[in-house]
Amino acid sequence: MPATERRPRFDSLAQEAYLSLWRTYDRLRLLEDELFGQHDLTAQQYNALRLLRARHPDTLPTLAIASRLISRAPDITRLLDKLEIRGLIERDRPSDNRRVVNVGITSAGLELLGRLDALVRDCHERQLGHMKKKDLQALVGLLKKARLPHEPDGSAWRS
Repeated sequence: MPATERRPRFDSLAQEAYLSLWRTYDRLRLLEDELFGQHDLTAQQYNALRLLRARHPDTLPTLAIASRLISRAPDITRLLDKLEIRGLIERDRPSDNRRVVNVGITSAGLELLGRLDALVRDCHERQLGHMKKKDLQALVGLLKKARLPHEPDGSAWRS
């Protein structure tokens, strides 16, 4: 192939957008992984704790937690096991329906999230704070539009 004829870097604009999104996620995730790693947490575990705090003092069934996580957790039981071992959550099986497991956050879980709140806000600032508010709003809108046909219930995910 002559030097003036270059093969396109991407097969399509959709591929370029997807790979750009993936690379962006990878770069932004590094900051998050570093933060949560300092507290012996994964992003998924943090997300589960955040969901439980929002319902506190009520509980959530295991499957409801799994369906509300930002990214799919194929083994929600193992994720919750690790949080329970650390005393960050409690699980309970109602006597009237032994198939359901309700999960609640403990005071230790609430304390940990309280210590993380400002650190997570700072992490998000490091990740995206260089962008203008209108650009962030546009990005959020475009991302919702991109994933809408792929959401399990066909509705826009809400944070």
